[in-house]
Amino acid sequence: MPPKKAAAPEKKTLLGRPSNNLKIGIVGLPNVGKSSFFNVLSETDLANAANFPYATINPEEARIPVPDTRFEWLCDTYKPASRVPAFLTCIDIAGLTAGASTGAGLGNSFLSHVRAVDGIFQVVRAFDDAEVIHVEGDVDPLRDMDIIQTELRLKDIDWVEKALEGLKKSGRSLGSNSLADKAKKEEIAVVEKVLKVLTVDQKDIRKVDWNNKEIDVVNGLQLLTAKPVTYLVNLSEKDYVRKKNKWLPKIKGWIDTNNPGDPLIPFSVALEERLATLSPEKKKEEEQSIGATSALPKITQAGYSSLDLIRYFTCGPDEVRAWTIRKGVKAPQAAGVIHSDFENKFVCGEIMSYDDLKEHGSEAAVKAAGKLRQQGKPYEMVDGDIAYWKAGA
Repeated sequence: MPPKKAAAPEKKTLLGRPSNNLKIGIVGLPNVGKSSFFNVLSETDLANAANFPYATINPEEARIPVPDTRFEWLCDTYKPASRVPAFLTCIDIAGLTAGASTGAGLGNSFLSHVRAVDGIFQVVRAFDDAEVIHVEGDVDPLRDMDIIQTELRLKDIDWVEKALEGLKKSGRSLGSNSLADKAKKEEIAVVEKVLKVLTVDQKDIRKVDWNNKEIDVVNGLQLLTAKPVTYLVNLSEKDYVRKKNKWLPKIKGWIDTNNPGDPLIPFSVALEERLATLSPEKKKEEEQSIGATSALPKITQAGYSSLDLIRYFTCGPDEVRAWTIRKGVKAPQAAGVIHSDFENKFVCGEIMSYDDLKEHGSEAAVKAAGKLRQQGKPYEMVDGDIAYWKAGA
């Protein structure tokens, strides 16, 4: 008998909302540079940067273009009338203080705003400036990171305990025979495990290898510590340029101990603000002169990647456009990002890779090389695909 085919590995469900329209929130203690960072990132003065806590009360939102050399090459090749890059939606959130999980400061409103985003840019202050007060009295990034982690975890514990109480109340009369009763018992077991991770193991939810059934339950809880975090360490311009700061090794050690694998990006709001006032040519000259470049492109790309976002392109003389989708999205859903009819009446996609187009130089050459593929409903999109969708009437 021929050997049995090994079962295909189960596709991993992603933590977080099953959406292509995801947002990242800028989080940190008051006066660490959040609003100033938001302003230079979004090239606006939307956020109210001021030297006192809670300068930002209502969350401000901006769409940040994601730098992409592939997109630039496609625009140079097609010379379209319209160019639309991929965007990262970014929200500036009011500063958090110790006790936020129990309502201190603007705690409740802050935590509801964090709950509404899908990922976190955590701004950590590692610069000294007597002119900029620190809500805790002195500069200590490790203490600040402890405060934020503790507050987010405490709020999660509060939410999970309430969810578990509700599940147990409704599950008191459960028998053991029906599928519905069995599913309810399994859900209770997962929520109990979530509570143990937060309280006994003292871990953030995103740092556990959950299986797909568990992830479905975890996603339903909408927990703060399930969201991906990118740590942005705000240095003085001098420290950023010389790539040296006394806190950086300690911050790296804290992340390795508490949340191993989370990205750490040093940057300088002071430098970014100065560069933002210059023309593109002068900015390039200044970066060459000081031997350091803006960290904003790297930060934007890191935030986009942290949300498991990828992009595909549609190209033509009218428009070159990058469309944002989640990793693992199938062709019909990717087409649906353009218009729901493309998903509902999906026939197929004609797809080539960016690399193939760049190698062969034109669509005709890609087709002649047999690299233009017709893909049906089961096709899983790959970052950098170039797609033409066919839909029924």
